[in-house]
Amino acid sequence: MPNVAVVGGGMMGLTLGLRLAQRGHRVRVYEGSTAVGGLASADRIGQWKWDRFYHVILQSDTALTGLLGEVGLKDRLRWGTTRTGFYVDGRWISLSSAPEFLRFPPLNMVDKSRLAATILMASRITDPLPLENIGALEWLRRWSGRRTTERIWEPLLRAKLGDNAQDASAAFIWAIIARMYAARRTGLKREMMGYVTGGYDAILPAVRRYAERAGVETVTGAMVTGVRDEGAGAVVTVDGAGSAVFDHAILTVSCPIVSRLCPQLGDAEHDRLARVVYQGVVCPSWLLSRPLPGFYVTNITERWVPFTGVIETTALVDRSAFGGNTLVYLPRYLTQRDGMWNWSDEQVSIEFFAALCHMVPGLTPSHIVASRVARARDVLAVSTHRYTTDVMPPLETSLPNVFIANSAQIAHGTLNVNETISLAERQAQILHSRFATRTQVVAA
Repeated sequence: MPNVAVVGGGMMGLTLGLRLAQRGHRVRVYEGSTAVGGLASADRIGQWKWDRFYHVILQSDTALTGLLGEVGLKDRLRWGTTRTGFYVDGRWISLSSAPEFLRFPPLNMVDKSRLAATILMASRITDPLPLENIGALEWLRRWSGRRTTERIWEPLLRAKLGDNAQDASAAFIWAIIARMYAARRTGLKREMMGYVTGGYDAILPAVRRYAERAGVETVTGAMVTGVRDEGAGAVVTVDGAGSAVFDHAILTVSCPIVSRLCPQLGDAEHDRLARVVYQGVVCPSWLLSRPLPGFYVTNITERWVPFTGVIETTALVDRSAFGGNTLVYLPRYLTQRDGMWNWSDEQVSIEFFAALCHMVPGLTPSHIVASRVARARDVLAVSTHRYTTDVMPPLETSLPNVFIANSAQIAHGTLNVNETISLAERQAQILHSRFATRTQVVAA
C-alpha cells in the first residue's frame, strides 16, 4: 500500500510523486481527468493532437530540460530563433532585435532608453521580495516613466490581469521581465526558444512511464472528494471508489479546491487560501491554411481586441507537424468575475476570429482548417502586495499529515512548466525530510 497520496496529476503532482518515489516513498497520484497533465495536457485539433494551451521552452529552463533528459526525450528537443511583435495603432511591429528596438515607433528615444534601463535593471535584481511592497504600475512609472507605462506596460498588464492589475505587486512584472530577458542570449539579441516534437502529448506519457518505473502508482479518472486527517494518517476519499488511508497526503490542486477538500483546516487557513487571487484563461486556437505575420508572440495594446495576444506556434514549430497549416492561439486572461466566462465556445470563436481577421488583411473564415476552445478557471496566482508573508499558502498545514504543494507557491516567477517542476522538486526534498523526522519521532 502506498504511504503518500498526491492529489492532482499535473506536472506538479507527477514530478512531486517521482522525486518522492526516488527517495524511497511509495506514492499514489490521483488525477480526476482521464489523463495526466492538467494545464499541460494535449487535445485534438482537427486530425492532429497538440497542447491545449501554448507552452514554450527556454534555454534557461534547466529543470524542464533536465527532466526531459531523464525520461529519454532529449533527442526530440528542437531549438529555433523566434521573433516578438507588437500590435499597436493597427500595425504589426517587430521588436526582435536592437535595431528594431531603436526604430520602435510608439516610443521616442528617451522613452526607449528608460524602457531598456528598466529591463536591464530588473534582470539584475536577485532578491525580488522587497518588490512585493510596491504596486507594479507605481514601480513601472518610477523606472520607465509615465508615457512608456501608459503606452506599453499598463495595456499589457491590464490585458494579462484585468482589474487585478491594480493589485499586482512589482514582483509580478519583475518575474515577467526576468523570463523575457532569459529568452535572449544577451541583452536585446534574438530569442531562442524550444519545443519537443509531438508537444506535451509526447512529454506527459514519457514522464508518467518514468514515474511508474520509479514506483509511482497513477490513478486517472479518480475524482478526490475529500481529504481529512485522522491522527494516525490521512484519509483520501475518491468519488465512487471509497476511501484509502495514507501516512501523508499532498494536495497540488488550486487553493479553492484545497479549501473545499479539507474542511478540517482552521478558519485562518481557509481565509488565507481565499486571499489567493487567481486569473483564469479562455484560449481558442485554430489551424489555418495560411500563415500570420510570423511572430511567435505578438503583444497587443489595443483595447478593442478581445484577446491578450497572438501566439503563432508554427513560427517555431515546423508547420509540417500540422500538415503545412498554421497553429495559432488567441488567449484571453480573465478575472474570476469576468462576464466572458458565460460566453459559449461558439461565441468566443466568432468574436475572437472576427477581430483577428480585422487585424490580418486577407484573412477570412475560409482559411480555417480546424478550431477548438480551451478554458481553465484557476490558472495564475497573482503576486499581490506582501504575497509571500500574507497570502502564499505554506507547505505545512495545521493537519499534521496533510500538506499543500501547488503553483500558488511560485511567489517570484511566472507560471510555466519549468517553474512548476522546480517547485515540485524543492517541495519533494523538504517533504522527504519532514517525513523522515516524523517517522523518527513516532519510532522513539
